[in-house]
Amino acid sequence: MFDLSLFDKKNTLRTLGCTLAVIMGILTLKTIPRNVQAQTPAPNSPLTVRSDIQEANSETGVVTARGNVQFFYPARQIQGTSAQAQYFSRERRLVLTGDVYVLQEGNSMRAETMTYLIDEGRFIATPESAQQVESIYLVTENGNSSPQPTPVSPAPPLDTTLPTPDF
Repeated sequence: MFDLSLFDKKNTLRTLGCTLAVIMGILTLKTIPRNVQAQTPAPNSPLTVRSDIQEANSETGVVTARGNVQFFYPARQIQGTSAQAQYFSRERRLVLTGDVYVLQEGNSMRAETMTYLIDEGRFIATPESAQQVESIYLVTENGNSSPQPTPVSPAPPLDTTLPTPDF
């Protein structure tokens, strides 16, 4: 491989980080739809990704962020964390792995792996072996903030006389 000086390595990592931010900035994320229609953010909405290491491969179109990954996508009110994130630009697919947590508008999902299909606007979440995916949804009540009790008719009086046994 190449022998890069420390200065060149820092510039290369900085360039890769900027490349990741630009490439992933075109993502359109949606975790939990409120209706059937997908939201369309403004063109070039920023997606901020923070991680310990980021790499971009211009030949394959794959961008990888590893270690303490945090992402923020204000256009869709999405934020999340994972151990690794890979963006496959040609397939328009984002794969999050390792203790994945995604939060959008108060709704959240936790899984070992989540794949986001950008063009379909949906996540596919899978758990670790022998575990489950957890989702928490905010449910809006209709009109009334508290349920109304159902009227109950009084019960008929109990018959307290005991029958006389025949011996």
